Amino acid sequence: MKAFKKNIAVFKLNKNIMKRIVLSTMICLFATLSLLATNEKTQRNDTLKYLEISGKVLNAETEEAIVFATVFVRETSIATVTNTDGEFIIKIPFTKENGQLAITHLGFENKILNIQDMVNKENLISLKIKNLPIDEVVVRSIDPKSLLLAALDKTSDNYSGDPEMQTGFYRETIQQKKKYVSVSEAVLDVYKAPYRTTFDFDRMKIYKGRKSRDVKKMDTVLVKLQGGPRTSLLLDVVKNPGDILSHESFEYYTYKLAGITSIDDRDTYVIEFDQIDNLMYPLYKGKIYIDVTTNAFAGLDFGLSDKGIPYASKYLVKKKPVNMDIEVLKAHYLVRYRLDKDDNWYLNYVRSELDFDSKWDKKLFKTDIHIMLEMAVTDREKENLIKFTGKEMAKLTDVFAEQVSYFEDENFWGDYNTIKPDESIEIAIEKLNKKLKRRQ
Repeated sequence: MKAFKKNIAVFKLNKNIMKRIVLSTMICLFATLSLLATNEKTQRNDTLKYLEISGKVLNAETEEAIVFATVFVRETSIATVTNTDGEFIIKIPFTKENGQLAITHLGFENKILNIQDMVNKENLISLKIKNLPIDEVVVRSIDPKSLLLAALDKTSDNYSGDPEMQTGFYRETIQQKKKYVSVSEAVLDVYKAPYRTTFDFDRMKIYKGRKSRDVKKMDTVLVKLQGGPRTSLLLDVVKNPGDILSHESFEYYTYKLAGITSIDDRDTYVIEFDQIDNLMYPLYKGKIYIDVTTNAFAGLDFGLSDKGIPYASKYLVKKKPVNMDIEVLKAHYLVRYRLDKDDNWYLNYVRSELDFDSKWDKKLFKTDIHIMLEMAVTDREKENLIKFTGKEMAKLTDVFAEQVSYFEDENFWGDYNTIKPDESIEIAIEKLNKKLKRRQ
């Protein structure tokens, strides 16, 4: 046990930097050794009847899997996203069995299918690339900063002014040397406060969760993901502009209007950005998508800029063992919003990935670690709002994997919508569970 403790590394994010760089709380993923009690939740009934529709979404031209496509029941808030293999599973109440399923993705035409036609089938769904007319794809002489300012000014019009309850599915994984050592997931209750309010704030609690992990495998450095579920809400950059969309951040970036694409059959501006030269600080590079009709932020796809990566470890790692070197290699973020039937945009999906190397002074080889978290909003409700107490709320100091129980039966989630695991994750879960059973 003493030998094992010597191999535990503890990292903490500089709190002052966390206040300035909201999104970079993801770099604080490796922290705290405090054990937190498992929460037992048995308040809901998971026995409701539902249809389960599964499928795979492909590019009609290349037949390649379309990753992170949105899959939802039309005229409802029931939704999920495809995984990195383009696969999905969505659970639909029998009351909606005569409805339609919609599949959308950036740059593709929407696909609308009858739910009844998809039952008990292996559904291969092809999306066609949407070709915009020539006069629309010509880069217009519009100042990208003016577009961003207009979108910020329209936030209160485009995003809900009323609070709502959301159901979210959350998953986090840790890989060491390209092998999964931890998989944890949960259904979350999310109280979503109105946008642009100073008197209320987003909060969430874990309704039901499970995990599978192989601590012995992590023989070089013990990594615990801190504040994961709470961080997923901070990735709502429209509500938490941070160093991406705040007015004061504009001077630290260069912007380019790269053209127009299609999201959910809606024309969308594409703005490319990168941090300015000679700035010795870790900022970002990527794309911002703004809806042409409403001036709403439809999504962002970005990561730490190559220009700022050399400074990432210096600014984002506050505490570590003196005989260990940490090198941040990459951080990538994906944020998606959807327009509902009431013409309000809302957070639909977030994903964050972090790669870093750790090396002890007396060890010959580095240990490469990959951390991922994702959250999809799978349902929304405007009534029966619940503001959680401080004791119930998920916090940035929480270690989610220590708050949930180990994986159980395959019907654990009942009628709750989840994100279908990638095939490699499913294999990892099976292997980890077998190891856990042998140790019991």
